Amino acid sequence: MKALAGLVGAAALAFTVACGQSDAGITTNVKTKMAADETVKAYQVDVTTRNRVVTLAGEVETSAARDRAIEIARATDGVTDVIDQLRVIDTAATSGIGDADVDVDVDVDVDDDVEDAAKRGSNAVVDGAKKGADAVKEGAKKTGEAVKDAVTDDDRDSDKDGH
Repeated sequence: MKALAGLVGAAALAFTVACGQSDAGITTNVKTKMAADETVKAYQVDVTTRNRVVTLAGEVETSAARDRAIEIARATDGVTDVIDQLRVIDTAATSGIGDADVDVDVDVDVDDDVEDAAKRGSNAVVDGAKKGADAVKEGAKKTGEAVKDAVTDDDRDSDKDGH
């Protein structure tokens, strides 16, 4: 009888451990760890688990967030593999001026100093603003010339009817 009680206790323990590492349990553990992490915004990452293989999908704001999400999933007990389907959202500023749209795209390497990256980004914004201002200035100049030509027509024939 004691052997049977011991066997039942061991089976219950094994069942508890196995349930803790079920696909649903793994998914819950990964999402909980991501929610507690400052780098990863857990609401941006969809986590699914099938046969102890975790799939991460969704859009994250930085490559650091993507890398951290993968790291968290790989470090979770019971995970045998991680499939990365995360996309880093490309953010670009535009001037919004007609033909003078200027995309500002600054690539930051992990080894770059933050200050250098900020300077490059700032310079790109300044260059975009200058191009936009030049486009507005050129458009205003052309408009001004067209108005001047209409008003200073040699024969004062602005309607071009010959009189």
